[in-house]
Amino acid sequence: MSGEPSLFSRASAEIVDLHRFFVDWFVAARANKADFSRFERVMGDGFAMVAPDGQILDRDAVVGHVRTSRATCDDGFAISIEDIRPGWQDAETIVVFYVEAQLRGGKHSRRQSSAVFTTSSSAPNGVLWRHLHETWLQVPER
Repeated sequence: MSGEPSLFSRASAEIVDLHRFFVDWFVAARANKADFSRFERVMGDGFAMVAPDGQILDRDAVVGHVRTSRATCDDGFAISIEDIRPGWQDAETIVVFYVEAQLRGGKHSRRQSSAVFTTSSSAPNGVLWRHLHETWLQVPER
């Protein structure tokens, strides 16, 4: 055994870390401390996302949306990641399921997510995001 964290551990850490970045990037009072290049580096070539509304977004659309959403939330914005569990995997690729809960503008939402990661020695947690699919569990309150 090499002592290296498992692929599931690395992908789980990446999920948590990336959502911490989102909170820092989106909250106006914290946006100056967020490193956008870290986000760009972990979005692998060919990344695609199925948004909770069913829209399919390519890497450029996702990166562009996040870039232009900097400092758009107040201090009450929060994300928590729950119920992280592994799906299919091989030596270099893993599917991970998790629930993302958000509080934005005093309104709660939840989405079930599945993400595909591949290994990368140059990525902060040793994995790149390759695909993300989100489905509403709780649509944002009105």
